[in-house]
Amino acid sequence: MPPAVSQPVVAKLTRAAIFLVATINPGQDNDVIVRQVCADLSGLLRAVGFRDLESRLSCVMGFGSQAWDRLFGAPRPKDLHPFREIHGVYDALATPGDILLHVRSTRMDICFEVASQIVSRLGGAVTVVDEVHGFKYFDDRDLLGFVDGTENPVDQDALDAAIIGDEDAAFAGGSYVITQKYLHDLARWNAKPVEEQERIIGRAKLSDIEQDDAVKASYAHNVLTNIEEDGRQLQIVRDNMPFGEIGKGEFGTYFIGYARSPRPIEQMLENMFVGLPAGNYDRLLDVSRAVTGTLFFVPSATFLDNVSPDVAAPDAAAAVDAPTPLSTAAGKAASRAPGLGGDGSLGIGSLKKEG
Repeated sequence: MPPAVSQPVVAKLTRAAIFLVATINPGQDNDVIVRQVCADLSGLLRAVGFRDLESRLSCVMGFGSQAWDRLFGAPRPKDLHPFREIHGVYDALATPGDILLHVRSTRMDICFEVASQIVSRLGGAVTVVDEVHGFKYFDDRDLLGFVDGTENPVDQDALDAAIIGDEDAAFAGGSYVITQKYLHDLARWNAKPVEEQERIIGRAKLSDIEQDDAVKASYAHNVLTNIEEDGRQLQIVRDNMPFGEIGKGEFGTYFIGYARSPRPIEQMLENMFVGLPAGNYDRLLDVSRAVTGTLFFVPSATFLDNVSPDVAAPDAAAAVDAPTPLSTAAGKAASRAPGLGGDGSLGIGSLKKEG
């Protein structure tokens, strides 16, 4: 059997994106519709993308834990579970989400066309619960003024970080993705001196150069989001995007991180929200509030192409209970991966340290 073809998880970053999170409405007929869209997705992307072959159109489709059991049954990805809430100095809350659509292109109109076509085909089978239109801001900075994405892995490093291999052979070529929408208090942030902003991020604002470890604050964003295991830094692939609505006064960053296991991102979030040690939390959270939290499994494109719309899902091999929320308990410290230092663009989720 040839290896499964992955969805475009590690596609090159673009200047426009649409993030859609939807829940599946009750009824088996709706399950059939969703499975039909799964099977049709690659053809739809070819049809729209052909209008502008240089637009680098891509779309990733992911599924939440309950949706997986409902649509596809057993077997199920071994690390798939609902988003784990974290209750620390600040809270990372879980919010509803059965389906994720991550649409990327160099052109927002192409993103809009694909998202519109997919949602039209899903029709009344789903309810869109969150929609964010992201954009690149000047020289790849976010709305807080720092460069985002400096240390994102590329090429083979990106594949190694994000794509499942032999560790879950039945789902090789797949990936896990965690999303969060952060809202920024820009007035409060802009009132801080640049030097304080740089201590919070761990980088120089203008040059994007990482601060020396000797002067870097222990609570810096790029310290707490650096994760090591057995002396090796763990990476994720992320494609954070700024977004905003001027009339609403709503501005933020949409965090989206792909990995071959959800644990590195979960550890990163625990460090940010609880602290390392407990109480030494990410000061970026003083001005950035997480209002959504979802975890999805991204099956391979081969899997989606082979979905049979009319075949009901078998019972899952084992039900997955909702996970216990993480807390500030001291016992959590034993589960944290060691190691400080690290990447640190403004982008929430940067895990790699500069060499």
